[in-house]
Amino acid sequence: MLKKILIALAAIGVVFVGYVAMQPSEFRVVRTATVAAPTPEVFAQVNDFHNWQAWSPWSKLDPAAKAAFGGPAAGPGAVFTWAGNDKVGEGRMTVTESHPNGLVKIKVDFIKPFEASNTTEFTFRPEGNQTAVTWIMAGRNNFVAKALCLFMNMDRMVGRDMENGLAQLKSVVEAAVRK
Repeated sequence: MLKKILIALAAIGVVFVGYVAMQPSEFRVVRTATVAAPTPEVFAQVNDFHNWQAWSPWSKLDPAAKAAFGGPAAGPGAVFTWAGNDKVGEGRMTVTESHPNGLVKIKVDFIKPFEASNTTEFTFRPEGNQTAVTWIMAGRNNFVAKALCLFMNMDRMVGRDMENGLAQLKSVVEAAVRK
């Protein structure tokens, strides 16, 4: 009887591993918001990591997190590192590409609680006296991430943070424009 149970458990394990291995290797989460402000104002908030504390959805999760800046103040080569509690973890962001009022591309390297490297892009599209901002996060799923995605919806989990961040970005920029 014990032998049959062990064989059944091994078979379940093989099926589970096979199912996880067949999950998508890449993910992409996209959110968009419209900000009632000129595109240069919105772009400036994203292109300079020094501005992120005011609107980043993760900055409020650990106000005591250690943060450091490196490289130029804004644009390509600008670096932001953080180390905080288990809600924000530890990592590094580097602006890899920046086109005024059009695109900010960032490499995001997570160190804790897990290692991962993703790409984040912000695009800006003028719409009359408003700006449509699109925030994209994309990356690769290793085996562990594929298994976690069976139990957690990455689009919903990360997307909710992105929606919150875009709402805060909208609030910060619109308040600054009204002054």
